[in-house]
Amino acid sequence: MTAPLWTARAIAAACGGEANADFTVQGVAFDSREVTKGDLFVAMKGEATDGHRFIDKAVAAGAAGVVCETAIDFPHVRVADSVAALNALGVAARARSHGRIIGVTGSAGKTGTKEALFAALDRFRPGKAHRSVKSYNNHVGVPLSLARMPSTADYGIFEMGMNHAGELAALTRMVRPHVALVTTIAPAHMEFFGSEAAIADAKGEIFEGLEPGGTAIIPFDSPLHDRLRAKAEQHAAHVVSFGLNEGADVRAVDWLPDGRGGSLVTAEVQDALLCFTIAQAGAHWVANALAVLAAVKAVGGDLPAAGLAFAEMGGLAGRGARHRIAVPGGGDILVIDESYNANPASMAATIGQLASESAARKVAILGAMKELGPGGDTYHAGLADPLVAAGVQFALLVGEEMAPLAKALEGRIEFAHVAAHPDAVARLKGLIRPGDAVLVKGSNSVGLSHVVAALTSGDY
Repeated sequence: MTAPLWTARAIAAACGGEANADFTVQGVAFDSREVTKGDLFVAMKGEATDGHRFIDKAVAAGAAGVVCETAIDFPHVRVADSVAALNALGVAARARSHGRIIGVTGSAGKTGTKEALFAALDRFRPGKAHRSVKSYNNHVGVPLSLARMPSTADYGIFEMGMNHAGELAALTRMVRPHVALVTTIAPAHMEFFGSEAAIADAKGEIFEGLEPGGTAIIPFDSPLHDRLRAKAEQHAAHVVSFGLNEGADVRAVDWLPDGRGGSLVTAEVQDALLCFTIAQAGAHWVANALAVLAAVKAVGGDLPAAGLAFAEMGGLAGRGARHRIAVPGGGDILVIDESYNANPASMAATIGQLASESAARKVAILGAMKELGPGGDTYHAGLADPLVAAGVQFALLVGEEMAPLAKALEGRIEFAHVAAHPDAVARLKGLIRPGDAVLVKGSNSVGLSHVVAALTSGDY
């Protein structure tokens, strides 16, 4: 029988609360819509709503216990502050763990890298790796992910995000990683930082929580490599770089397309040479894989197992998932779903990858990039050259921020500019043809997942 994740007594001890009954739980959730049988539901008061209103719904969904601020007629632990209780539960989960902990941050590639790390370590020790789910990487998502970590886990992989200085410092001191990895630095959240150097400084906060003897893993090819290294050396016993260029500690000696949308890679991992296939497309995924190999080696994992995991990884919804969809009248289209997030660097990378797709026509459906600050117009207009270089024959631009790109594309390629995702869905009919490769990418708030849903269901 599987040991419980938490007992009522352990929850009460961690949170400084009072249990009204003995109970055990196998999971933790703070969203009643995510509660499954045997979970602990943490009823939190937030800015928009109060989780206490959804206790009955959580119980109906199968919750085995509740953390709440009021007495209820159901097994629960009563606390003074449910948000503080979740933090305390996360801290307690980390304190009881014997596993090797990896923290991941960066301007792009965090979730994909975290998932690849989990796949690599789970293949090495099945059932003994734990990771944060979805993109739960903020001040409530990180403690939730920690609280969900079994005490028996040999590895824990946690994604950490931020959009203001100081946020990562707090999160990393809670996670206390043995390995802290920065995927890349790019102009995301420029509205709050003003420069890429300031973003690098904020991302570098992840090193502040490193355990003694810990390892920092940094992108060698970044113009801000030296700045990150200087920060890492203040906190890490070991600093390991990864990249595509000579001089990186973990680097791609050679890589080329595998003919199926992925890449064949030969990597030098410090003193080892590894040949493997990546199912995911693009140079950015080669770089992600190198970062994963560096982290796997740092926590004592198995490099060949990691190589096999790369070959087996499918694309994540919104982050590179590829769909081959039959279309009315015969033939099919390729839909590349990058609808979850976008910044200038990731936009350029995925547009560049579209260039290598074998297709009768290349179509880019691009949503606005958010939080770019005063340079937003320049960043959007700057996508024109990558689109032309990639051989994109039609671009559908979504969101008012795309106006500078529309102007930059005039006379260069065919395009249309619409206000919002419903307008983009409406434009699909008559636009999409058999043989098309269609890239869909934009900031999550633009809602291009609706466009992907329409394309993959044929509902347009």
